[in-house]
Amino acid sequence: MNTKVQAEESKYDSLKWVAVVAIVVAGVVGNSMFSDESLLYRVLALLVLAVAAGFIVLQTAKGRTWYKLFKDAKGEMRRVVWPTRQETLQTTLMVLAAVLVVALMLWGMDTFFGWIVSSTIG
Repeated sequence: MNTKVQAEESKYDSLKWVAVVAIVVAGVVGNSMFSDESLLYRVLALLVLAVAAGFIVLQTAKGRTWYKLFKDAKGEMRRVVWPTRQETLQTTLMVLAAVLVVALMLWGMDTFFGWIVSSTIG
């Protein structure tokens, strides 16, 4: 698969990555330079820059590979057999009970060892 990705890479991919880095740097520097401006305007500008950078990334071979990975993962999520509400509730209650038991055991051991140390020292 690595050879397929290498073969599909455009000669302009590195230039696109430089543009993405430049956009990110411009967003960071611009956000600090315009710190006295309204937060709403700065957030909107950062969102516009993020969308532009994301669009450029999707034009690269690695960006297309990542997009395909996320698309395949979304398809896999549809095929997962999710637990029912009752199964989720039962599992959650079992985990909470186990955590409570371990917490009480640790508290008891801590109290016991603290009592031993205070008896020895003091």
